[in-house]
Amino acid sequence: MSDHRIVIGTSGYSFADWVGPFYPPGMKSGDFLDYYSRHFEAVEVNATYYRMPEAGMFERMVRKTPEGFRFVVKLNQAMTHESSRDPLLYREFIAALRPLKEAGRYDGLLAQFPWGFKRTPGHRRHLAAMRDLLPGEPLFVEFRHDSWLTPALEPSLKKENIGFCAVDEPQLEHMMPPVTLLTSDDAYVRFHGRNAEHWYGDGQLRYDYDYQEGELRDWIQKIGELAQQARRTYLFFNNCHAGQAARNAKLMKELLKQEGLPV
Repeated sequence: MSDHRIVIGTSGYSFADWVGPFYPPGMKSGDFLDYYSRHFEAVEVNATYYRMPEAGMFERMVRKTPEGFRFVVKLNQAMTHESSRDPLLYREFIAALRPLKEAGRYDGLLAQFPWGFKRTPGHRRHLAAMRDLLPGEPLFVEFRHDSWLTPALEPSLKKENIGFCAVDEPQLEHMMPPVTLLTSDDAYVRFHGRNAEHWYGDGQLRYDYDYQEGELRDWIQKIGELAQQARRTYLFFNNCHAGQAARNAKLMKELLKQEGLPV
C-alpha cells in the first residue's frame, strides 16, 4: 500500500440488513467478506468489541480476502468501557491477532471510549496503562467527550505514539466536535452519522443515518490535509443500519477521486 493513501471501508461488514441494499439477495453470511473485499480494501473489525477474538476467526478472514486487504481491530469493551487492566486479557487479545500479522494484513487497534470516559486523572491513568499493556501495537483512540480537547491532548498522544480518531457524530452537549489531529504516522476518521434524535435512545437506530453528498463534501478539505501529512488516512463508516455505511463509503470514495485525492 503506497504512502499518503486514503483507505476507505466500513465498521463491520456482517449485517443481515445489508442483504439487498449492498449484498446480493440471498447471499449467505459466510460469503459477505469475500464480496465486501471486492468493493473495499479495508475493514474495521467490530465483533471483537462484543466478544474476545480467537485466532481461528482471523485465519478465516485472511482466507476470504485478497492480498493487500487490511484490518483494523476494535478493542474489547472490557478494556474501554469497563477499564480492565488485566494483563491476561490483553495478552490473549494480542495473541489472537497472529494470523493477521503473519499475513501482513494488520494495521492496528481502535480503542473507542464511551461518552462517560471524560478527561479525569483516573481515565488518563487508564489510557497510559492501556498503552503499556499493548507495547508496540499501532493504537488509535476515539474519545466521545469533548473534555479531552485541551492543548495537552496532541502532544501527549504524540509522546505515547497513540493515533487520534476524529469523529463525525451528532453535535449534542459535550460530544466530540469534528476536530482532526495527526498524532501518529496514520490518520483516522470514523463517520457515525448525525442521528441526534435517537443517539441516546434505541441503540439500533443510533447509527441509522444516510449522509448527503454535501455533508461528505464538508470533510474533503480536512481529509486532504490529513492525507498530505499522514502515511495513510483511514476513513471508516459506522452508520451501518440497512447498508448505509457501504453506500456512503462508496460515495465518499467517488467524491475524493473527483478532487484528485489518492484513494
